[in-house]
Amino acid sequence: MWKIFDQPWTLVGAAVIVLLGVLTFRSVCYEKRAWWQWLLPAGVVALGLGLDLVVTTDLEKIEGMIETAMRGAEQEDIAALDQLIADDYGDSFHKDKQALLDQCRSRLVPPAVERVKKIGTVFQITASRATVTLTVSVRLEQGSYWVRTYGLAAALVKARFWLDKQPNGKWLVTRIEIEEVNKSPASWGMAKADPPCYRSTGLQRFSFFAATRPQTLHMNLGSRTSFLYSSGLLI
Repeated sequence: MWKIFDQPWTLVGAAVIVLLGVLTFRSVCYEKRAWWQWLLPAGVVALGLGLDLVVTTDLEKIEGMIETAMRGAEQEDIAALDQLIADDYGDSFHKDKQALLDQCRSRLVPPAVERVKKIGTVFQITASRATVTLTVSVRLEQGSYWVRTYGLAAALVKARFWLDKQPNGKWLVTRIEIEEVNKSPASWGMAKADPPCYRSTGLQRFSFFAATRPQTLHMNLGSRTSFLYSSGLLI
């Protein structure tokens, strides 16, 4: 459904139509022309500008929240991220809000994220709930956890956010699920820490590659893939 508050600039198009109507009226009804008739299209334009400046829509609030989250990740600002998460948060890997923030604290230790750039967003917004599919390009700093652990200097990440609207009108995140990393299926489980023996043998990078590039791995390893799965080395 079209909403005037989400698209106030549509009124500029309406103002053009009103202007054409005024011009037609003044040319046909010459004797009824008046100076105030020019105020009609101007008033429609002023209404559109006023709505855009005064009213903050749900879409604008959610976009602002996403921007805050990206800047918070860049600045390793856990307090800023905390303000965006609902108290009843939970996802497939973190049982509650505290578990998510604890992982953020352990991962967002400088040096961490150099830059987060928004690539695309898909919004589904109702009166009290919303889902946002967000795709971002993440550039990591040298020496960060991900560079040291997985050898990744950058990644294209796609995640889905679930949000609930609070009584005060603010939107908070109730769930986040990782859907893709570098255009391959992924999940929160890929971010967990492997046992020390995996780190010492270099299998942690191998397990990350297996999770993000299973088809390539199968082609490269052939029959050895089944052995690795049966041995529990691919996690």
